[in-house]
Amino acid sequence: MPLRDPGVLVVLARRPVRRSARRPFGAAARATVVTVAAAGLLAPGVVVDRYGDTAAAASTAAVPGPIDGWRHERLAAGVDLYQGTIAGRPGADHWTVTVRANGAHLSAGRDARALAERVRGAGFGARAEAVAWPRGADRQGVVGVRVRVGEYATRAEADIRQKALAAAGFDAVSEWTGADGVPGTGVARVKVAIVDPKRYGGAMKGTYGTGVAGRETVSGMASADDALLGVNAGFFVMEGKDGVPGAAAGIAAYDGELQSAATNGRIAAVLRGDGLRPEFKKLRTDLRVRAGAASAIVDGINRVPGLIRNCGGVGGDSPTERPQHDVTCADPDEIVQFTDELGAHTPAGEGVEAVLDASGRVREVRARGGAVPDGGSVLAGIGAGATWLRTHATPGSALQVSRKILDEQGKELGLGPQDDIVNGGPELVRGGKVAVNFAADGIERADDPSFAYTWGIKRNPRMLLGVDRQGRTLLVAADGRQPGVSDGFGLGEGAELMKSLGAVRAMALDGGGSVTMAVNGKVINSPSDGTERAVGDALLLTR
Repeated sequence: MPLRDPGVLVVLARRPVRRSARRPFGAAARATVVTVAAAGLLAPGVVVDRYGDTAAAASTAAVPGPIDGWRHERLAAGVDLYQGTIAGRPGADHWTVTVRANGAHLSAGRDARALAERVRGAGFGARAEAVAWPRGADRQGVVGVRVRVGEYATRAEADIRQKALAAAGFDAVSEWTGADGVPGTGVARVKVAIVDPKRYGGAMKGTYGTGVAGRETVSGMASADDALLGVNAGFFVMEGKDGVPGAAAGIAAYDGELQSAATNGRIAAVLRGDGLRPEFKKLRTDLRVRAGAASAIVDGINRVPGLIRNCGGVGGDSPTERPQHDVTCADPDEIVQFTDELGAHTPAGEGVEAVLDASGRVREVRARGGAVPDGGSVLAGIGAGATWLRTHATPGSALQVSRKILDEQGKELGLGPQDDIVNGGPELVRGGKVAVNFAADGIERADDPSFAYTWGIKRNPRMLLGVDRQGRTLLVAADGRQPGVSDGFGLGEGAELMKSLGAVRAMALDGGGSVTMAVNGKVINSPSDGTERAVGDALLLTR
């Protein structure tokens, strides 16, 4: 829907008109034609071959899917890998300079227009562009307005103008427009693995590597398990200021054991048995500890008491108990359980710890920070949580910890000994339709429209997981943050691609620099950090 305000260019997530130019494909390209209109990067009717050349399709009806004609490799019976490039119009992308307001890329319309006027008053040409939510999102209309200066062929030229703007007192940054998420622009190098559970004799499982705490590479975890294929999985804590580095930032379970509490209400993938038929559920956790008639909430598992990465917790967390991606909420009164799979000492700090044996009997009460006994666990308390433990966790007494996983309907989700859960978000496809839940997933922030824009609407590296109508698992990796080489996908574009692949359900896993796909222990994509990032957990196709 266009803005009524004058002087504002509206950038909407709509496909551009069909191109009319035609060029016949040569013999070498005949078998490599693929339609990519469904991904929203090209106009309908435009096709791309594996070498990146474009032309208009005489008919898209003969092309069965967006990856038909891509380079194909059969990794094993029932496991097919497709690799290709999706590209927008040649010459559509360029460098520009974005002028930010207090570090924010987007502002309200009135504020953006005022900023653009100040930029013009300083002698620079400026334009205001409104950014809309993508189709299929749980939000519609305009997210915010960005202010930009110039169009440049190279980053060096953009940097010259950026430095001039900075010298004039403006907060400016050079940006590549291919990452904007505007249809008909950008480029994405994509890997698609399709796993048929009826034909593949192995399994798909989640793994944290050698310990819940700590980070390992996907290729390392895949090699250690002699896995056919591995990809990065859920969100995790990266820095000590946000919790236990490497621990999941959201629900995680491996081999039937819950190792991290849910970011309540956020989407997750449940892998039962051989894991080849993922279930997609929005989950929450209900954890409690009892000592006789007394009970208390257990706020989390395997995380620093008081720090809730991605929020979505319980027990009075601040500033919210709703999911908030990449935000660390706080709670001064908590009890957190540590399992013997932690792989490290519990975090030191104020408060107390009750050390439990395998039967739940208290072995000792100690200061925080120490080993978790084999087969046992540790309950760490701070504030009111510490007071409860000092009162009820006396040496020799028995404590009972109950842990429930509940779905959207409040039904308890049981786990068998081979079942895994990996977190992620947001949901992308539901019932075969694009359904990106920016708000419910904690990506939309009422006080910061720039976050949803930069993290979700703009193109970034993505790892996507889905299930198609035939019950096959889809694992999709898109490289990004490599201007002119691969920009990645916006979440809406990723959802459109998954839908075009036949997905009936799909979600995003961890993205950005974490995006890694490894085959036989070798990384086959191009991680945006320049080197493979160590992550918290992985999904592996075991043989």
